[in-house]
Amino acid sequence: MLKVGDRAPDIEAETYSGQKIRLGDFLGKKIVVLYFYPRDNTPGCTKEACSMRDKMEDFKKLGIEVLGVSVDSVRSHENFRDRFNLNFPLLSDTDRKIVRAYGVESESGTAKRVTFLIDRSGVIRYIWHKVDTSHHADEVLEKVRELGLV
Repeated sequence: MLKVGDRAPDIEAETYSGQKIRLGDFLGKKIVVLYFYPRDNTPGCTKEACSMRDKMEDFKKLGIEVLGVSVDSVRSHENFRDRFNLNFPLLSDTDRKIVRAYGVESESGTAKRVTFLIDRSGVIRYIWHKVDTSHHADEVLEKVRELGLV
């Protein structure tokens, strides 16, 4: 299991329209909120995603990139994005390489609900193992400020 102070494993995953996103692309440029969630279009996951969506302007102003990750397909992510007007990338991890690299694969094979706050140098600065899905974006923004990352 990864811990605070560890270097975040570099990942690459597909998002909509065949676009590939690599964590390393943000090194030296942005703080990354890498949040894992079990399934698209489920109540808790929807609340969490909408929480992030609703605070996206605050994230952007602070130079923070939000990336959601689940084992759902790109098509499922596109449906989820469109249904709830999500304004950040959702990464498809159907082969479970990312959830395994971050140690967040559940017994059922989905992702556990865990969020990693990664600084511009690629170091994990905070990990949420327990998430208030309705207010998670506020928790993240508060922690970013508390840690002096901006």
